Amino acid sequence: MEKTVLLCGYSYHLKKVRRGDKRFGLDSYLLRLQTEGTSTAEIEGQEVKIEPGDLILLNPGTSYQLQVDVTTGSGDYYMFCQGNWMDEWWNRYPKPIKSRIKIGESILHPWRQIIKETRRLTEENQELTDYLLRVLCLSVDRAVTDTSASYSRAVTALKMKQYIEEHAHHPFKVEEVARHACLSISRASHFFKECYGKTMVEYALEYRLTTALDRMRHTGMTMESIAESCGFGSYTYFHRVFKSNFGLSPSHFRKLEKSFR
Repeated sequence: MEKTVLLCGYSYHLKKVRRGDKRFGLDSYLLRLQTEGTSTAEIEGQEVKIEPGDLILLNPGTSYQLQVDVTTGSGDYYMFCQGNWMDEWWNRYPKPIKSRIKIGESILHPWRQIIKETRRLTEENQELTDYLLRVLCLSVDRAVTDTSASYSRAVTALKMKQYIEEHAHHPFKVEEVARHACLSISRASHFFKECYGKTMVEYALEYRLTTALDRMRHTGMTMESIAESCGFGSYTYFHRVFKSNFGLSPSHFRKLEKSFR
């Protein structure tokens, strides 16, 4: 039976370390998870900074050199492996070179079990190691997918929020925000409220009021100019919205602000 896990372990460095030779490609697959401290790797000629939670996935032939310049210590789990199942797993979907994942037992437990099995004083149970490797790789799939989904959601939400802020001082429609985020109007509306706890219209109004407060405090602009420049359209509407939110008129608020300076 072909040996699938060639080398597996946990390293903790308190001194500078340099491993690998960037002139030559890897002979096997490499999985490496940074758990403590930081390190740097040169991968295919590119410098990659590695922090806790960063998972490195490399296939055979990739040029790789690791460098650890420690100040407080650097810890990582690593594994070099091969085999037909690894080839099939690797080709299921494009593997990112670096992924930020949540460090948890779903990843660490099978990794530790593989370390124990490959270091047994008695003969290694190759079949058990193979199954543990599959469990680890499938857990990696889930961790990378979950992280990618969370990242994608965060980017989409921020993209919508920034669009609203950039256009809040001018008339805009919810469908414009949805189009900018490549979502349907219904999905965009539900998604934004799910992320920020308020509708897009409510957020735009809140942003306009915040801008208006700044201009009332720090400029000599007239109330009419502030209302128009902040996207309220008319002073009448600005007056109504402002009083509804703060319990006093814009003019009264400005007078109180001046009296406290």
